[in-house]
Amino acid sequence: MAAQRFSTLDDMHDIAGKPVLVREDLNVPVHDDGSVSDDTRLRATMATLTELADAHAKVLVLAHFGRPKGHASEDLSLRPVAEALGKVLGRHIGFLASPERHAIDALANGSITVLENSRFYPGEEKNDPALVSQMAALGDFYVNDAFSTAHRAHVTTEGLAHALPAFAGRAMEAELRALEAALGDPEHPVAAVVGGAKVSTKLDVLTHLVAKVDHLIIGGGMANTFLAARGVDVGNSLCEHDLTDTANRIMDVADAASCTVHLPYDVVVAGEFAAGAENRTVNVHEVGSDEMILDIGMAAVEALSDVLKTCKTLVWNGPLGAFEIEPFDRATVALAQTAAALTREGSLVSVAGGGDTVAALNHAGAAGDFSFVSTAGGAFLEWMEGKELPGVKALET
Repeated sequence: MAAQRFSTLDDMHDIAGKPVLVREDLNVPVHDDGSVSDDTRLRATMATLTELADAHAKVLVLAHFGRPKGHASEDLSLRPVAEALGKVLGRHIGFLASPERHAIDALANGSITVLENSRFYPGEEKNDPALVSQMAALGDFYVNDAFSTAHRAHVTTEGLAHALPAFAGRAMEAELRALEAALGDPEHPVAAVVGGAKVSTKLDVLTHLVAKVDHLIIGGGMANTFLAARGVDVGNSLCEHDLTDTANRIMDVADAASCTVHLPYDVVVAGEFAAGAENRTVNVHEVGSDEMILDIGMAAVEALSDVLKTCKTLVWNGPLGAFEIEPFDRATVALAQTAAALTREGSLVSVAGGGDTVAALNHAGAAGDFSFVSTAGGAFLEWMEGKELPGVKALET
């Protein structure tokens, strides 16, 4: 998506004293005592919320929390999250359980107020027009700052964008610009790393990418399915043998699109998936019948590093091996650190996303050096599949 096709906070005028509805992602992990265990998403709101508050708008934060399915539940109230948000922003954050326009009009200019869990309303997930009208009456402007929810056509993620002047928040803006640089209009050659357990969960991603990128690097359990499709005996490894024909079709499409698919030629195998399990590195044709492939070998990683050195753009989704357990994290760590180094020196634009991916890059100490790391899960995956995201489409001007 081209940057100029959506309005940003730079295009907002005369907002002092006016209520602005801001969709954020506050769906954070909360302990029983109400404390937040990971405030990454809260920190992502800072730029937009503080900019609007400093412009003397009345900032009203919309967000969902958990899956209350249209019923109010004290356990899923955003009240404790609002308190945690206040600590992150270093300013008082108000909370309104039952927002009405007269109460909002009475709020102080420059205030930030969290509204109760949007999914307490039965019409939220149905994108009910009546609820759109009800919520739109609370504000004069709408800002979507939550790319991670943009794949859902809900009232607070899509409906409101049609009812009020709509803008992308700073986090959303950064995400859209990064994605445009990665696959919208990237500088070639482009490489994509796609890992994870199963081909079946990323069929659409793989099919879309082979027509977009120059190099497709396949890792994780799904690489075993592609190896099996090429006649390799993968032993006791995780493998979707019923999808080998599909894997071959993807590789045929890649050939037709001049996309090189990279599969490992040496792998790390073990008899069990356990920390410190006895393991060995072998050629893919030497995997024992009682062994499972748990990582890519370092010779293959070195070759993949050489590929990245020839590329200008990298998109990364999913680990190369079972990175959660040593020593099966080595390939992911090594290639991530190569990508980070190339990004630091300015020769590579690197964009990564997806839950496991963020964890893997953090584990490698590489996330901070990537050009952009998206914390969005489903939305990032659907974007990689080439699907139109309702929450993004609604922001287009």
